[in-house]
Formats: sequence, structure tokens, C-alpha cells
Amino acid sequence: MTVLGLHHTSYEAIRERLVALGLDLEIATFSDASTYTLNDRKIAAEEIEIDYLWLRTDINEDGSDTVFNNVLKAKRIGVLQTFNAGLDHPFYAELSGKGTRICNSSAQGVAIAEFVFGQVLSVLQPIEEQRQMQVDRNWRMTPYREISQTHWLVLGHGPIGQALTKRLKAFEADVSVIRRTAVPTEHADRVGAVSDLQTFLPDADIVVIACPLNDQTRGMADASFFRAMKPGAILVNIARGPLVDDAALIKGLGEGKPSTAILDVFHTEPLPDDDPLWTHPKVRMTPHTSFAGNGSQGRWDQLFLDNIARFVADKPLGQEVDPALI
Repeated sequence: MTVLGLHHTSYEAIRERLVALGLDLEIATFSDASTYTLNDRKIAAEEIEIDYLWLRTDINEDGSDTVFNNVLKAKRIGVLQTFNAGLDHPFYAELSGKGTRICNSSAQGVAIAEFVFGQVLSVLQPIEEQRQMQVDRNWRMTPYREISQTHWLVLGHGPIGQALTKRLKAFEADVSVIRRTAVPTEHADRVGAVSDLQTFLPDADIVVIACPLNDQTRGMADASFFRAMKPGAILVNIARGPLVDDAALIKGLGEGKPSTAILDVFHTEPLPDDDPLWTHPKVRMTPHTSFAGNGSQGRWDQLFLDNIARFVADKPLGQEVDPALI
């Protein structure tokens, strides 16, 4: 029998759909993960052995760091499925080092891709000007730039990058992708490796950072990165704050490379009140909320239901991450 561990509120949310799968499961629920309840019995984290542990966003009510720290105390966890797409939190590397298989999430890809489109369209199209024209009863033409006439560079081609490039091609945009190796991929007109970045940047009208944060990518958007950008280009960061050198970005904005920065992630979150990014006239910022589309939770849940059924049937899991990449 498979022992499934999950937050008590996650279990209440998914119980009916989980039961309907008809799987042979024992359920171990937790609140902060310092103790688990299995068959009406309290078990200390240090004594629990879990075959499959699911972390849903419910853990945030107890504090994700608190849960992460306590999960590490478990005697054994066979597989961890998380709601995170990026696995740069030290928790994941430590757990992987103990032999736990880790599956990340593709569920937020659709929402983040739509977020990128909404933010970029608000720059390409004169929406604020048109609203003021309505107030002023001003009837005149307002030309705008079509996505179909732009060249996009997407850094990273995991679930989020794939969701974005798929939708970009529907808009008939020209799309380039930077990934670990320059292997051709669907929905990209041109593909390069990280070593090709400097040659790809000068052609891009919109640059979207969607890659993992690791030792190789930390600070990748530095002074040389911004010098290589096309004047007037737009930068979007929906990955992790430390991928960007903020001082170099602010200098680049002053030189029009980029002309606008759309930022959803930051070095410190929440962003300190005195951070200059709050008031910079060329920065559009949101508080790490690009994933918050109304379909994300449903896709998180469905990914879990699909994966637990695969696990019980001893089939390959969706979104399992190579330990070498954690």
C-alpha cells in the first residue's frame, strides 16, 4: 500500500477526486509537518516513511519555509511533488541529496504566458493614451505595434518557456530560444545555447527571462547583457530576481536598453519600501503574481492526480526532474 502525505487542507480539497481514482492508499496528513496523522495515530516527522508527498499551495498558511524545514526531518520520502516550477530553494537540493525523487510543476505555465502577453501588450499598445482620449473626447488614430511584427527571445524552455513560445507562434511572432543545449524545439524559429546569448540579444524586441536560477544563470542579465540588447527592447522577468543585476538594469534603462522592464520577481520579496525599482518610470512591477491565473490551481491538482495514479501503477512520472539539475 502506498503512503501518501499531504497537508490536511489539501486532503480536504482533493479527497473526493482522490477517492474516485480507487487507488490503494494510506493517507498521512500534516499541518506544519512536524507531526503526521496516519490511521488516526500521531507520528513524529522523524519516524514517518512516506512513499509520495504532495506539496500544494495550502502549505503557505503554515509558512512554506517551516514546512520545508520539517519535511527534511522525515525518515524517508520516496517522491516529492511540489507546486513550484523553479527548484532553486535549498530545500530541494537537500531533499534530492537524500535520494528523494522530485517532480516540479507545469501548471502555472499557461497563466504566466498570459501574464507576459498582457503586460507586453500594455506597452506595445497605447492603452493609457486611448483611455485619456476617451476622457477628452479626442477622436484620432492611435497606431500601435503588432506582436506579429516582433522578434522574441525566450531564455529557458521549461514548462513556462514552452507555454509562452506555443502561444507566440499563434500570434505569428518570430521566436528565438536560449536553452542548455541548442537542440531544435517546437515553436522556435531559432535555438541557441547559453554561449550564444550575446549574439541573440541584438535581434530581440522582447526578451523574456524564464530560466532556472542556478550557479550558471545567477546574474546573467548583467552590464554586458544590457549593452547587447537592441535599443528600445522590452525586458520581462518572470523567473527569479537574482537572474538580473539590478544596478546594471537601472543603468541600462537610462540608456534605453531596455526601454521598459516588466518585473514580477525580485532579489528580496516582498520588495523593500526604499528599493528604487518601486518608483522607476520605466519599470512595471508586480508582486510575484504572474502565476495567479484562475486556472492554475485546477492544473496543479490535476497534475497531482495524474501523477499519483502513475506512481501506484509504477509508470513514469510527469515533471520528474533530473537530480543533476536540482
